[in-house]
Amino acid sequence: MSSSSEGGSQKGVENLGFARIDTARRERCGRPEVIFGEGKAVDEFVRIADAIYAREGYVLATRVTPELACELRSLLPDAVYHARARCLTLGNLPEVRPAPPVGILCAGTSDLAVAEEAAVTLESFGRVVERIHDVGVAGLHRLLGEMDQLRSCGVLIVVAGMEGALPSVVAGLVDLPVIAVPTSIGYGASFGGLAALLGMLNSCANGVTVTNIDNGFGAACAADAILRLTEQKPQ
Repeated sequence: MSSSSEGGSQKGVENLGFARIDTARRERCGRPEVIFGEGKAVDEFVRIADAIYAREGYVLATRVTPELACELRSLLPDAVYHARARCLTLGNLPEVRPAPPVGILCAGTSDLAVAEEAAVTLESFGRVVERIHDVGVAGLHRLLGEMDQLRSCGVLIVVAGMEGALPSVVAGLVDLPVIAVPTSIGYGASFGGLAALLGMLNSCANGVTVTNIDNGFGAACAADAILRLTEQKPQ
């Protein structure tokens, strides 16, 4: 595939004419470019995926609707669609990196889509993931029964809707980085996740970091960055 002929050449960029692939992102940020599937035409998606796959040998796309995944099936027959996570992957998973696992907790099963987006993203980065589901504060004993597993992790991503209380509880029980992800799940007064977002931002537990509503991908990138710091050897 030729890039420079379609829109001029630029270092660190593969220009497809309608899109510019950031070929230097791994060197700058430690992770390759990821496709945001929402709003993309099928032919554009395929060309972007082909360009990334040719360079990286692996492609991750987030926010891929079932309808788009169905259209892509014949064009990218080796791709795998992760329906719950709304993610699509192509190629073999990267080699697992030697670091503690990332624990991904969700308060209820209604939060699983966001939790799985984080999990699939992290696995695409070569991270080990521990999934801990349905441990919300309405039945706190469910969480307390998982403390050994939580404490074996290097970072925790805590996904919750409704009032968003779970990250505060978790952060008060462990000495690990806690990344809170509010979801848009809840009754009318949850305002599409705004109540959970504000609750997490106002956490009484120290050091909780909060992403945007439903942003499992962003939480996964933050967790990966934290673990990469632990992998760096002293000079």
